[in-house]
Amino acid sequence: MPETRYLEIAAVLEEELADAAVGTRIASEAELSARFGVGRSAARAALQHLQRRNRIRRVKGVGSFVARRIDYRIGSGAAPSWSHTVRAAGGEPSSVTLSCALAPVPASVAGHLGLDPGAPCHRLTRRSLVDGLPAAWGVEWVPPSVVPELAQALRVRNSLYEVLRQTAGARPTRQWVRAGADVVTEEVARHLDLDEVTLGWFIESCTVDGDTGRPLLVSERWIRADAMRVLFEAGTPAPSAP
Repeated sequence: MPETRYLEIAAVLEEELADAAVGTRIASEAELSARFGVGRSAARAALQHLQRRNRIRRVKGVGSFVARRIDYRIGSGAAPSWSHTVRAAGGEPSSVTLSCALAPVPASVAGHLGLDPGAPCHRLTRRSLVDGLPAAWGVEWVPPSVVPELAQALRVRNSLYEVLRQTAGARPTRQWVRAGADVVTEEVARHLDLDEVTLGWFIESCTVDGDTGRPLLVSERWIRADAMRVLFEAGTPAPSAP
């Protein structure tokens, strides 16, 4: 069998999936092996090729699905909100709160929130999805003085951005943000249903009240690189020449 057979299989699949809806399940390795008369290794290589091209997403223990990578915009007045950002890019956002409890705030976070290291602080862990597929996981720290009953507030409004607006009466604004590509840890890979340890986006940010400057939260979030393209925007684009 030619070494490029997997590329031929991938090309056929890519053409067939061009008009398929996001989230459509892809045939398994065994099904592809039977259909194209090749070994499992060739079928696996074809799926991996489509994954590298961001045409499909492989979810550990579940299968492969038609993918659409959307833009996660940071800057230029973009609201520091997962749901707002995803909807603006044409995706359907959702989030699952995994835990929310008081914990000693680490020294690396405390200063940004105006707290002493070790002071009690809300530690919120959430997994966020786009079009029903895992896209991000992270930890957020919120001072109790901002929202005393954070867990209860999130049960009413499943959006931290809206909780900060409606419950805390704040105007959430990013004070600073930094991001980079790095190899995810095994814990992160598990939360994001990655079938292998790979590169992901790691984004840290601090959000304050745009009116008073009061610190509202520090966020440390991992994003699947095959789910989102992180875009930094600064300034206002000049008008196009006539």
